[in-house]
Amino acid sequence: MERWYTYILYSTKINKYYVGVTEDLNWRLERHNMGWGKYTKSGIPWEIVYYETYNTKSEALKREREIKNKKSRKYIETLIQNAGGRPE
Repeated sequence: MERWYTYILYSTKINKYYVGVTEDLNWRLERHNMGWGKYTKSGIPWEIVYYETYNTKSEALKREREIKNKKSRKYIETLIQNAGGRPE
């Protein structure tokens, strides 16, 4: 069974969040912290502060778009807070 994740990273260095989708959270975080991503390169180190699990890539992508379309730091922080300040 496939597992896909919509995840939120946080960088204390630049005080920003990043929302993405992956099949492998640990591998993806490692890549972000190695500077492989154009947007995330300047924020190293990143940490996973929230994630949701989905059965299909399309569901995970849909959720990523929903979060990004809110264009709201407050919305992201509410998601994290409602999860108890840690990944689900």
